[in-house]
Amino acid sequence: MAVKGSPRDMNKWLELLRDPNIHFPGESSEYRRARNQLLESEAELRRLNEQVAAQRRALPAGGPLKEDYVFESAADGTKVRFSDLFAPGKDALVIYNMMFPRWSEDSRAGAPGDKTGRLPLVEQPCSSCTSVVDGLNGAAIHLFARINLVVIAKTDHARLGTYAQERGWHNVRLLSSRNNTFKRDYHGETPEGEQVPTLNVFSRDEDGIHHRWTSELMFAPGGDPRHLDPIWPIWGALDFTPNGRGDSANYPSLQYDD
Repeated sequence: MAVKGSPRDMNKWLELLRDPNIHFPGESSEYRRARNQLLESEAELRRLNEQVAAQRRALPAGGPLKEDYVFESAADGTKVRFSDLFAPGKDALVIYNMMFPRWSEDSRAGAPGDKTGRLPLVEQPCSSCTSVVDGLNGAAIHLFARINLVVIAKTDHARLGTYAQERGWHNVRLLSSRNNTFKRDYHGETPEGEQVPTLNVFSRDEDGIHHRWTSELMFAPGGDPRHLDPIWPIWGALDFTPNGRGDSANYPSLQYDD
């Protein structure tokens, strides 16, 4: 898909906006000094983000795909092979492993009403994963212009399809892995069967399909769900606010008080 405009156009626009003496109404000199110091840190963080992204892109190909897994479409139960997830001309595949069912000890509120809400809580989807997929569904139309994107859950395909209808997920592709070992093989599931919210990237190369990257930060010492921050928009917005993202008590829910 052709994209209108060019980096040159963007640079010209940014040049018009640059102002080394920017101020806002009523700000104090104390605020401006602190803000300028923060601006230097933000620029350094941006530089570091670009460095990490470049390292990620430069990774050599990982292992070849273990097997051509067969999934079930959440839309109609149709069998779909892993190799068929690559559209013509798009050789990158991003997979989000959704926790549906949720973690067995997750006591957060279940889905409100509807068919999903009538399932036992332990069989319902994770509210945090739901928040992630809400965001991916909104971005899917833009992502599909360049890459392949799939959300995979372990639950029955009909349950997944029903939940997609209830949430209005009409843009993102959803598949059930209930009859294969993909999640277990690529660390989206523990040996005990607990689901794990990981992001996988695969590529289609001349010599076949290869694993390229997984959000392994979750498994590292001190790791936490922030390994998904790049695709989870709510935290980016909250981090801009004075109170920030808060603690685990502020994780997304399927029901909120008015």
